[in-house]
Amino acid sequence: MLQVYDRVLASRSVETLLVISLIMAWLYICMGFLDFCRSRVLVRVAHKFEKVLGERTFRIWLKQGLMGRGAARHQPLNDLSTMRQFISGNAPGTFFDLPWVPVYIGAIFILHWQLGILAVLGAIVILISALYNEWGTRKPLVESLKFRRAEQALAQQAHRNADTIESMGMGDHMRRRWEDLNSRGSAEGQVSSDRSGGSTAFSKAFRMFIQSAILGLGGYLAVKQIITPGAMIAGSIILGRALAPIQMIIGQWRGFNAARDAYSRLNAFYEIVPEDGDNTQLPTPTGQLAVENVIAGPPGAQTAVLAGLNFTLKPGQGLGVIGPSAAGKSTLARLLVGIWMPQKGAVRLDGATFDQWSRDEIGKYIGYLPQDVELFDGTIGENIARFNPEATDESIVEAARWAGVHDLILRLPEGYDSKIGEGGVVLSGGQTQRVALARALYGEPALIVLDEPNASLDAEGDAALTKAIAEARKRGKTVVVMAHRPSAIAAVDMLLMLRDGKQEAFGSKEDVLKQLQGQKPKPPNGSGPKGTPPKGNPPKGPSGGGFSISAPAVTGRR
Repeated sequence: MLQVYDRVLASRSVETLLVISLIMAWLYICMGFLDFCRSRVLVRVAHKFEKVLGERTFRIWLKQGLMGRGAARHQPLNDLSTMRQFISGNAPGTFFDLPWVPVYIGAIFILHWQLGILAVLGAIVILISALYNEWGTRKPLVESLKFRRAEQALAQQAHRNADTIESMGMGDHMRRRWEDLNSRGSAEGQVSSDRSGGSTAFSKAFRMFIQSAILGLGGYLAVKQIITPGAMIAGSIILGRALAPIQMIIGQWRGFNAARDAYSRLNAFYEIVPEDGDNTQLPTPTGQLAVENVIAGPPGAQTAVLAGLNFTLKPGQGLGVIGPSAAGKSTLARLLVGIWMPQKGAVRLDGATFDQWSRDEIGKYIGYLPQDVELFDGTIGENIARFNPEATDESIVEAARWAGVHDLILRLPEGYDSKIGEGGVVLSGGQTQRVALARALYGEPALIVLDEPNASLDAEGDAALTKAIAEARKRGKTVVVMAHRPSAIAAVDMLLMLRDGKQEAFGSKEDVLKQLQGQKPKPPNGSGPKGTPPKGNPPKGPSGGGFSISAPAVTGRR
């Protein structure tokens, strides 16, 4: 523009106009090509960023899930996606343009110092607008996100428990609670959006004003013949180029805030749950289990749930863990499979603590059936095979036969290829538990831990469970069963009695049942003649399928 006004118009040279037009076209082609390259580079940087951190983030996210409800609930995978979207978008390019602002303003000073002063003042005003946008929108934006997360959590919880809510007429109450969170989140979001919109509108209008102002000042200087008309036009164009990145940053500020917060949360997340290190490859475990002076509770808990546990199991032995509600049976189950670590003492498998094993490596030798069972989207066969892509059909069928669920699976529409999840087969609680038992037995693990495995089973399922436990022991596997019903321990030979998190009795099943029988409280005075046993059905012994003091010992879930 400077050359057109000062050289072409003055000389009326078409040749000069043609040459500088060609130069202009070439420079714009170069500029477009470089912008295209920068965009492709950013997209690939974002992809590599997600690829490098994705596996690590997912692994640590799974580990954090072991911490229970007391753990801080981050959304690291969402944060990783936010970072990727930010890096691959237009915002980084805007930030890369910022260092050129002083260069452009310096070029305006070359044209004339008064134009430069006006450019500096304009840049300062727009910069203050950007800072106001940050300070004014941050707090309401954080509050809005907090309410939005609470609203989504409530909606998901209500969806999972829709039967409870509808059956007891809680729908209106939950809806009003959701609407309250929604309205409060919307109100805070509206404040943030209003301030951000106001700042954006002001900066846009002011930029147009300052460009016109510098054009006016340039016109005055050109009239006074201090600068040329070309310098007047060039100053306005260069100022627009200088202020554009600052204004664009204001428009991108919400995305920048989201990416910055995601970055901070990811760093905090990696510090809370450190990544596993490389462990020495240990020999295949045989199932020798030792619990040594264990004091333990859920991660982050201030008080211990279990205290003073001491026992050992040899391959081929089966242990039934009994006790009243809140005795610590599920906590012990998590300790025995290594997903929780004791605060003091040690849990050892073949002499090694679980932190000495690679998690993926030791997992192949452990079968675990949790108290709350859930299968994953996929086929029945994939769930049994633990989604191992190298699993053979023979190994899947073998695990199902071992669990006594093979015939049940064959009765499904597509057998082992029946889909679970949306649009797939719907399994009952008992069927789900039996398929999960097959998953626990897949690969013939050395240690099998079953947490209330018959909670949802019928008589047929109970019989299959007992047979599976007996078969596991016959194959030399170590089996631990957290008992909710007496039938769960029919095939074990050892018993552990827990009460208030303490080891009350441990030994052979017969000895422990006799010991617990001897501790049964006597009937109160006046309940019957001296020497007369209390009324009611006499307790069954081990051969009767129940415990001698089964009522207080095993009823109820933790």
